[in-house]
Amino acid sequence: MLKLRTLIALLILFLSFSSGSFAQEEKEAKGKDEPKAIYSFVKDFEIKTTPVKNQARTGTCWCFATVSFLETELLRQGKGEYDLSEMFIVRNSYPLKAESYIRYQGMANYGEGGQAHDVINQIRSFGIVPEEAYTGRNNGEEKHNHAEMKAVTESMLKTMAENKSGKLSRRWKEAYEAVLDVYMGKLPKEFTYKGRTYTPLTFAKDELKLNLDDYVELTSYSHHPFYSKFALEIPDNWSRGEYYNLPMDELEMVVDNALKNGYSVAWDGDISEHEFSQKKGYAILPLKDWNDKTSSEKDEVVTSPEVEKTVTQQDRQEAFDNYTTTDDHLMHFVGLAHDQKGSKYYLTKNSWGTEQTNGGYIYISEPYVRLKTVAIMVHKDAIPGEIAKKLGL
Repeated sequence: MLKLRTLIALLILFLSFSSGSFAQEEKEAKGKDEPKAIYSFVKDFEIKTTPVKNQARTGTCWCFATVSFLETELLRQGKGEYDLSEMFIVRNSYPLKAESYIRYQGMANYGEGGQAHDVINQIRSFGIVPEEAYTGRNNGEEKHNHAEMKAVTESMLKTMAENKSGKLSRRWKEAYEAVLDVYMGKLPKEFTYKGRTYTPLTFAKDELKLNLDDYVELTSYSHHPFYSKFALEIPDNWSRGEYYNLPMDELEMVVDNALKNGYSVAWDGDISEHEFSQKKGYAILPLKDWNDKTSSEKDEVVTSPEVEKTVTQQDRQEAFDNYTTTDDHLMHFVGLAHDQKGSKYYLTKNSWGTEQTNGGYIYISEPYVRLKTVAIMVHKDAIPGEIAKKLGL
C-alpha cells in the first residue's frame, strides 16, 4: 500500500514537472513566432498635457483637440491642471451654425465639424466651464453620441429653410434650442468651482486668465499669397476664420520651434490615407500610394520602416486642389520623436479614448505632416522671430 502511494505521488510530481516544462516550452515557442514591432519610437521632446479624452460618436474633434491645446497652455503657464468642458463650446456653436444655415436658406454648411478658432471665438463670446459643470450628456449616457441629435436638428432646419408655409416662424430658434437642451442639457448660468461661484464668462476671465489674442492659425497653400491672411476654403470653416499663409518649410519650422520650446500645437489634417492607423499607432507616407499598389504589393509583409515620399509645396497644393487632402480631423501635437532609422515623427494626442494603441497617442511622420497638414494653431510666441516679423506679429 505504501509503495502504491509512493508511486502515485511520484507520478503526480512527474506530470506536474512535465506539464510545467511543456507550458514553458510552448510559451517560448510562441514568443519566437511573435513578430517584432515594425516601428519603435524614442521621444525627443514631450510636453506635459492633460489626460486623453474620448469624443465618442460625435464629430467634435475640433473642440477636443483645441480644448486639449488650451488645457496644455494652462499647464505651461503654471496655472494648474483643468478639465474643461468641450460640450459647453459645442452647445454654444450649434445655434450659430443653425442661424448661418437659415440665413443662407439651406445653402450653408451645417454639421458637427468646426475649426480651432471656433473654440477661441466661443470662449470669447460665452466663456467656458469645467467639465463637472456641464458634461453635455443630459440622459446620463457614459459616452457622447450626437447621431440622433444631429439627424433631428438637421431635419428641422431643412424643413425651415424650405419654408413651405411661405413665412418662417419667429419661434424657430426657440424650438431648435429646446431640442439641444433635451439632448445636451441646458447651459449653466452660474456654477460653483472650488468654493467660488462663477459665470462661464467670469470663469474664463478671472480663473483661467487666458489671453485669447495670443493664439493664431497658420496654413500653407500657394493659391493665396504667402505672408497674407485668407479664409481657408474648407467646409468646416463655417465661421470664415482667417489663417496666416506660410511656405511649407516655414510652417514646419513653426511647429518644430514650438515643440522644442515647450509650446504644443493644435493640428488639423487629413487622416483618410490607408497608412494612417491608430491601431498600429503611427501614420506614414510611403513612396507608392496604396491605391497604386498591386494586390501582391498590398499583401507584402512590411518588416522595417518604409521609405517615404519627399513632399514639395506643389505636392501640397495638388493634394488640396484634387481633394486627396481634405479637412478630416483635428488632433494635438505634444512632442517630437524618431524611429529606429532616425526619421522624425510628431507625438500626437488623439481624442478617441485611451483604449487605443499607445494609450490614445499616435506617431505621425514628417512627410505625412508636410503633405497632410491643413492648418495649425499655436501661441504666437512660439513662432520664430523672423517668421513672425514677415507676418506682422
